[in-house]
Amino acid sequence: MHTIEPYFGWRDYYRAEKDKRSPFFRREYHEFDFTHAIYNYVIHPQWDDIGSDTLYIKILFADYAEGYAIIEMLGEWNDCIGNDIMFLKRDILDCMITEGINKYIVIAENVLNFHFDMDDYYIELSEDIEEGWICLINLQDHVYDEFCRHSLNIYLTMGESYNNLTWRNSTPLSLYSEVESKMKYLID
Repeated sequence: MHTIEPYFGWRDYYRAEKDKRSPFFRREYHEFDFTHAIYNYVIHPQWDDIGSDTLYIKILFADYAEGYAIIEMLGEWNDCIGNDIMFLKRDILDCMITEGINKYIVIAENVLNFHFDMDDYYIELSEDIEEGWICLINLQDHVYDEFCRHSLNIYLTMGESYNNLTWRNSTPLSLYSEVESKMKYLID
């Protein structure tokens, strides 16, 4: 797991640790100190700790004028034992919502498992972003099935048309435009 790095191709566009409005402003990273782990497996030190024992993120891009952010995830999303949605909402997304971000693209291809508990935070989150949205892209099939089995697709946009996006070769704006056009089509 230590070889899975957060995507670094957009660092010329945005760095959360340099963004005064980011929840990770002034965070310092050590390239060779592996201090975080998911279970027994150390992870790359560039991933950001959100308070969860099993889920880490990286804010790859934020555009406050347009009101969107792109976040990459790694690990096991465990609401049952770790209440990961609470950490994500309270410590990360609430800060970003306050700064005007209400549209989120969550790159979830490295989310290895999902364990459901309650939908309270998902309901609260969907109310807090009002006219915005959260779109999970590139979910693994078994993770997607778990989200749908618990009807979380009511609060989070996901599905087949969002699961094969080749985002690494695009810019943040072109990925946002692609997802937003799919969202508009869905809403219309």
